[in-house]
Amino acid sequence: MTNLTDALHIPDTQGASDARRLAIQHVGIKRLRYPLRLQVAGALQTTTAEWTLDVALPAERKGTHMSRLLAWLDDLAGLDEAPEADLLRSRALDLLERLQADEGRIEAAFDFFVRKRAPVSGVASMLDYRGRWIVEARRSAAPSTVWAEVMVPVKSLCPCSKEVADYGAHNQRSWVTVRVELLQPLPWHELVRFAEDEASSELWPLLKRSDEKWVTERAYENPKFVEDLVRDVALRLQHDARVGRYVVEVENLESIHNHSAFARIERG
Repeated sequence: MTNLTDALHIPDTQGASDARRLAIQHVGIKRLRYPLRLQVAGALQTTTAEWTLDVALPAERKGTHMSRLLAWLDDLAGLDEAPEADLLRSRALDLLERLQADEGRIEAAFDFFVRKRAPVSGVASMLDYRGRWIVEARRSAAPSTVWAEVMVPVKSLCPCSKEVADYGAHNQRSWVTVRVELLQPLPWHELVRFAEDEASSELWPLLKRSDEKWVTERAYENPKFVEDLVRDVALRLQHDARVGRYVVEVENLESIHNHSAFARIERG
């Protein structure tokens, strides 16, 4: 079948050779907003993701065909199912075939929601989280790698403040970022729990007075330094067979300082 471009005698400038002999590790498109479907706690959610798509370009080739990146993404958005790790692996290989590339990277950052019930009153509300898919694709013998990342807001209370104060203790909101290499499927709402279960207290958008009392006392009875929180989350990940390599970072938005405290643990 004759290609329309060939029939019109339009030259393929990007497919030309390049004499500078410099390979490019990443070339593609970024900050592209496009729809994404997610499965969260058994429900289908449609969100808007910010995408980065790129491939490696050999030294002898002048350019890559960036329109094929967008065509690939449009095909993905048109699927009836929400992309999970295995599907992303297979579709990533299709991307490399289209671009005639040996390696590539797919990244999508997005918001998703989990419905939560307050701890005492049981009132329900939706809490937003920041998620990310990262796919490191390659056509070599090594399989493509899929990472899932969540950024989870929690509450932390300072053990030192509790120890030295006659009453009260300073506390703050913290951000726990968990990035895991997926060896087996790991639902988004379960990934969130790694952070929330280890915090001084988790958060809810909607609380009644009885819930506020519970959250305040829960945090006071469960103080944690930033070092405590990052270690406790990492230990949970370390003992989960679904997780390979991981990165955990905790940032405390300090309430008595004009700076943040942070800690980070990486495995692999």
